[in-house]
Amino acid sequence: MINKLKYNFLLIIVVFALNTNGQTVVVDDPIAAMLDSLQTKKMFDFAFNKPAFQKNNKFKYTPDSVPKFDDYTYQARLAKIDALSPFDLVYNEHVKGFINLYAYRKREGVSRMMGVAQLYYPMFEEVFDRYNIPLELKHLAVIESALIPYARSRAGAMGLWQFMYPTGKMYGLNVSSYVDERCNPYKATVAAAEYLKSLHDMFGDWQMVLAAYNAGPGTISKAIRRSGGKKTYWEIRPYLPIETQGYVPAFIAANYVMNYHAEHNIYPATPRKAYFEVDTVVVKEQMSFDQIGQALDISNEEILYFNPQYRKNVIPAGGNILCLPKDKIGLFLTNEQGIYAAIKSQQQHGEVIENIAEIKKTHTVKSGEKLSTIARKYGVTVADLKSWNYIGRKGVRAGKKLTVYVRETKTASPKLDVNTGNQIVAAKKTDDKNLANNEKNITHKVKKGESLFSISQKFGVTINQLKELNNLKDNNLSLGQELKIK
Repeated sequence: MINKLKYNFLLIIVVFALNTNGQTVVVDDPIAAMLDSLQTKKMFDFAFNKPAFQKNNKFKYTPDSVPKFDDYTYQARLAKIDALSPFDLVYNEHVKGFINLYAYRKREGVSRMMGVAQLYYPMFEEVFDRYNIPLELKHLAVIESALIPYARSRAGAMGLWQFMYPTGKMYGLNVSSYVDERCNPYKATVAAAEYLKSLHDMFGDWQMVLAAYNAGPGTISKAIRRSGGKKTYWEIRPYLPIETQGYVPAFIAANYVMNYHAEHNIYPATPRKAYFEVDTVVVKEQMSFDQIGQALDISNEEILYFNPQYRKNVIPAGGNILCLPKDKIGLFLTNEQGIYAAIKSQQQHGEVIENIAEIKKTHTVKSGEKLSTIARKYGVTVADLKSWNYIGRKGVRAGKKLTVYVRETKTASPKLDVNTGNQIVAAKKTDDKNLANNEKNITHKVKKGESLFSISQKFGVTINQLKELNNLKDNNLSLGQELKIK
């Protein structure tokens, strides 16, 4: 966003060169690397990381088919989209270069990105509709971040909508040691909607809004003056920075490929979950991803996938949101009090969780101080300092005030012994040597209404011990089933 020109490697910012015909061609595009990086992100089930292919596609393509079309076809298709859009979706050589990027050079990356869009696009549309913003602007996140929710630019812009720290703060996105709301998909989308609306109030033209989102409103105002008072993007384009000259053509191409992907034999990969398969719950107590994973049988990487705003794999106390697949949210709500009780029980048994209370401090930079020196003083990282404060290429100067979040304490993270059937109980500390002297196996036949939890309570053993001894892969029991109990 503002002040990130020449730094943001997530944008479709390109190096242009003139060929012998004087046409603009793309010779390098960092966004291509972002599309490639989707292959390594933990955003897909392992079986679906490869792009999908529709066997019964209406165009009868084979899996390896890469259709190509002439300029007239591209122009006609864009004209159809343009007829229903407030944007001026024109076709020219600049747009063609980005269509080639999406539809030919980086087809697999586009397929994965379309898969991730199934999680985010419905939410984008809901927010933009509420703010009366054109729904086509959902494609803006494609060229900002390739829909990677924790994307970070070299300048420090973060999240789906690539907010710099000052701009994010202006629109209510807070950043601390443990939470970066610029990476909160919903809150950042609301902030983006408010920012886009304010830019439209300034310029009254949506393509000018796109340029201002990239370059900043001040840069656009200067370009208008240099152009002699012109008021449209294509008229002021020669007076814009190189990066912004490629921004609107990239947006037009993204609109094209998202609407005509099937014509190019590109189909979305399957993400972990789509938008309508997830839900949220307010977490009342502090808990770590490890504890959530143990309680709900879900991996840390999957929790992070749905909750990219938590920077240390910990959800602080104070009413923060947890987003997970609906079945896991239902399990959490069913066992909510038991989960909180289990965490408290750990503390009572001498096992304590990490205390993540923070103190917000202001540090005034002294003459000769470096970021690394300041970071060491407060026990944080240089990256932390950059994320909490806007710091340009020249670093910090004497007298600049920096926001620093200092942790009060740090302790070890415990483990939970959980029963995800009816109630969650805390692990009890036992003396393994004394138990070993009196151990013997007995057999218990499952009666009507019994569960692993009730049986574990009856015989004073844990759920995990029952499952391990009887080679149980889940918590399901059948009437009359015989269980070994130690």
